[in-house]
Amino acid sequence: MEEKTQQRSEFGAIAKFVRYSPYKLRPIADVVRGKDVVYALNWLNTYKTQRSEPIIKTLQSAVANAKNLEDIELSALIVKEIRVDQGPIRKYFKPGAQGRAKPQRKRLCHISVTVQKKNR
Repeated sequence: MEEKTQQRSEFGAIAKFVRYSPYKLRPIADVVRGKDVVYALNWLNTYKTQRSEPIIKTLQSAVANAKNLEDIELSALIVKEIRVDQGPIRKYFKPGAQGRAKPQRKRLCHISVTVQKKNR
């Protein structure tokens, strides 16, 4: 019998329960969606906010998966899909004026990144 080795063209990574609101991370993800991985990592590293760090780590994890599973170089990949989904909301109360309780909501998010080989 012949053994068929099927090559994968897509690789992904997921980061769950990230402690940033998805509303604040989505504009950052929109910039790098569809771009070259080298460009995306350079842009995210020079972006002047700490909110880009979980996106960088998730993208680097997807690239490491591609390198480990199929030995694909960094320059041969593009960001096919990047999603920032709503996670659970932690609700708590802080004291307000005149003995009232003010409700607070801390939003969490899930980041999923898919990278793909370039079509040359």
